[in-house]
Amino acid sequence: MFKVFFLIFDPGATWEKVAQKKRGLFFILLTYLVPMILLIAAAEGWSIHTFGKWQPRFGIYKHFTLPEIKAFETTQAVALLALVFLAALLLHVAGNTFHGKRSYRQSFAVVAYGFSPLLLVRLLDVAPQMNPWASWAFGIGMVIWILYQGIPRVLEPDPTHTFGIYLTAIIIMVLTSGVARIFATMYLQGEVSNRHSWFIEWLAKYF
Repeated sequence: MFKVFFLIFDPGATWEKVAQKKRGLFFILLTYLVPMILLIAAAEGWSIHTFGKWQPRFGIYKHFTLPEIKAFETTQAVALLALVFLAALLLHVAGNTFHGKRSYRQSFAVVAYGFSPLLLVRLLDVAPQMNPWASWAFGIGMVIWILYQGIPRVLEPDPTHTFGIYLTAIIIMVLTSGVARIFATMYLQGEVSNRHSWFIEWLAKYF
């Protein structure tokens, strides 16, 4: 899980190690991605229960109940995992339109490790007045920075196609993470209510 700091401060050498070790999908998922998501969920859940979240539309700090927090964080964790798998699939399909064949494992490694700075900076959201889009913009900026080092090392594209795959990866990750951020922000800022969602009510009841 601490690899995210090495990716930020020494991306070239860290991506080189990722490419050499060729870790499997489930290894990356269980030892890196899931622990980060659980850490974020715990920190954010504690924050919105203890301090609340500023809702500018109503001019209040909304304190969420434990059932609301469990339902929201469970939904968000599942959505983040689905987002990584989807983004990896899109990158895999798009990348193979260029010359050369790349495995889904390679695309998953790029996306899972590439998204980690975005996940890390979400710890800034524990501040009740933090604008969710400010932390997202900061995080996605770091994602774009480290992907530049990761694409050529992990996907190993032809040099003439490297920049095209890099731009494709950026578009995919910006769009997928942006859509996820929209729904999370709308909920935290009171734009949607779990009272009208059978899925959220079911989660709150049983989890």
